[in-house]
Amino acid sequence: MLPPRNRHESPKGRGAVHRPAGRFEPYQAVPEDDGWDSPPEERPVRTEIAIESPRSIITRNRSPDVPFDRSVNPYRGCEHGCIYCFARPSHSYLGLSPGLDFETRIIARPEAPARLAEEIARPGYAVAPIAFGTNTDPYQPAESRLGIMRGCLQVLADWNHPVSIVTRGRTVLRDLDLIGAMAARGQVFVGVSLTTLDAALARRMEPRAPAPATRLAMIGALAAAGVRVRVLCAPIIPGLTDHEIESLLAAAREAGAATASMIPLRLPHEVAPLFRDWLDRHHPGKAAHVMHRIQAMRGGRDNDPRFGTRMRGEGIEADLLHQRFRLARRRLGYDSDSPPLDCSRFAPPPRRGDQLTLF
Repeated sequence: MLPPRNRHESPKGRGAVHRPAGRFEPYQAVPEDDGWDSPPEERPVRTEIAIESPRSIITRNRSPDVPFDRSVNPYRGCEHGCIYCFARPSHSYLGLSPGLDFETRIIARPEAPARLAEEIARPGYAVAPIAFGTNTDPYQPAESRLGIMRGCLQVLADWNHPVSIVTRGRTVLRDLDLIGAMAARGQVFVGVSLTTLDAALARRMEPRAPAPATRLAMIGALAAAGVRVRVLCAPIIPGLTDHEIESLLAAAREAGAATASMIPLRLPHEVAPLFRDWLDRHHPGKAAHVMHRIQAMRGGRDNDPRFGTRMRGEGIEADLLHQRFRLARRRLGYDSDSPPLDCSRFAPPPRRGDQLTLF
């Protein structure tokens, strides 16, 4: 059960409305009204950005469920505030709440481009695509002002280093000059997350992310610039958005997406109670049905963390979702997959005074 929210805060325009303690915290703070003071007017919850100076920036993983072995996250936390975000529990490692803190207390890493350049320049570095947007969105609102992702992308472009990007942030279009040039060399592809075409539902579920129509326009602009775009129908929420699978794929295909993938909703750690609370507030008549269908894909639990099933689900419920997705993808003419990104051009950028090549 979530604690009551602070009565002096107005979390309008936010996905979560509580600050539950993370799973590593020994105590839970619960605000109480002692009756002595008259409550002041509610204050909007403003976004705070703190600066972090990481010693390293490339994160390695060995998960069999993802198609990359390294990633970079320019930000920790995400102002988009998607209530279902599987990355919310990562804020617990900072002693912050996966609830309201995750979307209002953002950690920015302005030194990320410099750390990235140092790490890929090390002797013995073996090139392989670096993934961005695997935890939090590199093009969330703060990026338009801080430009950290732009700096990382410039480093990778200078080194001819392949990169994959997953985002729902419109600021990605600011970097079309770099992304388009890398796409022409076969060194980048971009995934755009599209969860629903219902603008009202998106506003409640993903309060500070671009509207569905804006994301379709992003797909169109990227495709027009020669960028290979994957539409990520993720997450698909049974009983809430699963009826849109075919229409999501059709709209994205018309906009210019070349490939498509989907992931059923995951509710790891603190995300489950946050999502349940959101359902009770916004869809009380559907809440029990939605959770029952989610549990039908997760072995009767809110979440199944096992490798091999956590990204797919299991059982009849999951099988039907994937079958519908495959049939619609094939009917609409999507490519089955993207060609591998080109790693062969990777090399240090030329410096002043270097000997020029003849050919």
